[in-house]
Amino acid sequence: MQLYRVYVIGQDGHFIRSIDLSCADDNAAIESAKQLIDGHDLELWQRDRRIARFDSKLE
Repeated sequence: MQLYRVYVIGQDGHFIRSIDLSCADDNAAIESAKQLIDGHDLELWQRDRRIARFDSKLE
């Protein structure tokens, strides 16, 4: 399992909290992160590598 972190982005564009994920690969992490969309934009990271950004308005 690999470690990932989802950052929840506030309306001002700053990170307001983070959520740790443990997933088999990037694709599994992306699917897990999509489940966390709750009205805020999200960014999925693995260490210093941004994997995806999710716009809450498009989901």
